[in-house]
Amino acid sequence: MKALMKTTKSAKPREVEKKWHLIDADGLVVGRLATIVANILRGKHKPSFTPHVDCGDHVIIINAGKVKFTGKKLADKVYYKHTGYAGGIKEITAGKVLEGRFPERVLEKAVERMIPRGPLGRDQMRALHLYASAEHPHGGQNPEVLDVAAMNRKNKVGA
Repeated sequence: MKALMKTTKSAKPREVEKKWHLIDADGLVVGRLATIVANILRGKHKPSFTPHVDCGDHVIIINAGKVKFTGKKLADKVYYKHTGYAGGIKEITAGKVLEGRFPERVLEKAVERMIPRGPLGRDQMRALHLYASAEHPHGGQNPEVLDVAAMNRKNKVGA
């Protein structure tokens, strides 16, 4: 009897089928939502996942401004940026970002920091579409609605 051959099939960019997913972020915890979204953007939920190919799906997130933080992170979590000038470090708390003009940036940065850096990561981040309100212009793509709250309940220990 011949020995079984173990081979790994790598996906090619032209063979990848990209779906569209819709997630309502109202009341969801930022970190838990970001891990689910990052895995979908990378394509890790597919059996044909290939690390060096963009095989992820598009993700539309509505109500991104209504996400939650656990504990005291709303007041204590600090985001830093540097202007490029000497002594130009700026800081802002997560609560101020959520109250500000672009509250979806909290979720965008959380997901972006879970995606690999470089050209592949930038391509994967282009498939993320964030909206602070409940309206989005991607109705023509017929996105599949994902119930992330149910996924979180299922994955909790003791639930």
